[in-house]
Amino acid sequence: MTPVDGSGTGSSATARTGRPKTLLMCPPDYFRVEYAINPWMDPANPVDPDRARRQWAALKDTYARLGHAVRLIDPRPDLPDMVFAANGATVIGGTVLGSKFRYPERAGEGPAYLDWFRRNGYQAVTDPAEVNEGEGDLIFAHRAIIAGYGFRSSRAIQRQAAALFGLPVIGVRLIDPRYYHLDTALLVLDADTAAYYPAAFDDAGRAALAAHFGHLIEAKDEDAEVLGLNGLSDGATVVLPVQATGLAGQLEAAGFSVVGVDMSEFAKSGGGPKCCTLELR
Repeated sequence: MTPVDGSGTGSSATARTGRPKTLLMCPPDYFRVEYAINPWMDPANPVDPDRARRQWAALKDTYARLGHAVRLIDPRPDLPDMVFAANGATVIGGTVLGSKFRYPERAGEGPAYLDWFRRNGYQAVTDPAEVNEGEGDLIFAHRAIIAGYGFRSSRAIQRQAAALFGLPVIGVRLIDPRYYHLDTALLVLDADTAAYYPAAFDDAGRAALAAHFGHLIEAKDEDAEVLGLNGLSDGATVVLPVQATGLAGQLEAAGFSVVGVDMSEFAKSGGGPKCCTLELR
């Protein structure tokens, strides 16, 4: 695994070609844990604001070093979880599907992100018909969308997503509350490869993933438990939590270069690199 301050990427990246991405991030100016809406959150275990800002800045700098473009949305003091940009919307082919959050503590984030898209020239911006938490549960998998449900997003959002984006939608049920969003249990690596944590899914979900992906890498308990699957792949290089050393080795063995980042302050809220990143496709 290449650390964030490394001078290069692993030699295995030569076997694969990465594609630059455009990413939306929200600075963690107001990030804090002041309520508990998932098993990771405990207001008695507060965030270190300075450390969180350093970790977020290192993630942003890592994306820039890897050739990705990063755009920013202004944070709001009344929305401490707005830093988790992945939940703000789903964007495919320039079309935007807004988010409608399950919990009232995060309800204001959906309109805030939709306002950003409308102010920034996006023409096809659609309000959500059902509860969904953006790319947290609607994951673009090239030929299809994988849609997680069971904790945060409604199964019913699959109909709107399929109609809006013109892609098949594969629904998978999440069964472990620690992995409350799909992006904590599934990491799409390229069009045919993904890493996942099998215990987060029911039998039908595991079968659906096996049918879609030609190659599935099974994350071990210890890597899932540090949110190791909450990463971002450009097809060649994968950014993921530095604590997920076993998964990093598995990905490198499969020909990917891995860059580790420390997002331990954000893990206090159940988040990691991908949670802080919304892809603008």
